Amino acid sequence: MTVQTGRFNGRRAVITGGASGVGLAAARQILAEGGAVSLFDLDRERLDAAAGALGPQHCERVDVTDPAGVVSAMRRAADMLGGLDILITSAGVIGTTAPVVQYPLAEWQRVFAVNVDGVFHCCRAAIPYMQAGDYGRIVTVASVAGKEGNPNASAYSASKGAVIAFTKSLGKELALTGIRANTVTPGAIRTPMLDEIPDAQLDYMTKKIPIGRLGTAEECASLICFAASEDCSFSTGSVFDMSGGRATY
Repeated sequence: MTVQTGRFNGRRAVITGGASGVGLAAARQILAEGGAVSLFDLDRERLDAAAGALGPQHCERVDVTDPAGVVSAMRRAADMLGGLDILITSAGVIGTTAPVVQYPLAEWQRVFAVNVDGVFHCCRAAIPYMQAGDYGRIVTVASVAGKEGNPNASAYSASKGAVIAFTKSLGKELALTGIRANTVTPGAIRTPMLDEIPDAQLDYMTKKIPIGRLGTAEECASLICFAASEDCSFSTGSVFDMSGGRATY
């Protein structure tokens, strides 16, 4: 029997939006470095594909906007994993691209329900398991849009700004414990989420990147995994950019 060793040896992680993109890339890295992973996602087809690619991992269809469902899923994951050390919240939606005066109210509410309420529900459900062992790493995935703002993407930009503020608050709240909470703010990363963006909007975003290209899910996952590791011991409530130089503060 081969014993895996690495930064995540013996650590247990829940990753929302884990069946594709950045979440799946982070899952691959954690598994490669000795951890165990439970993937939450709303897309059953992608979950099945992820389970086939990663092996016998816990993959569950979870709607992060449903607080009771999140609590139940987190309990099942912690039972299956034998505890919980890491939460990565990469589930998110971009929403409609439209000016504010034309932005559909229902779409605004949907974006906030997933991007903000979903993060809150998952953190609220996961923290007690981390408190039990006085150790944890929470990594929320926000966006450079939450710092810089993207035109015609008011709901997405505002929701990701809320995730940043929430994580700063949470990090300070937990600072005297063994739990750290930080956020990563990617710029345009080549993931299936980009399929939701009109070509003109994607072109605008790409031209804003000084490095001159989109980031990769693997590059973003590397930063997420640092924040999810024991190495990230003196940072909490912090914002880690992954924007190819776009972020100005």
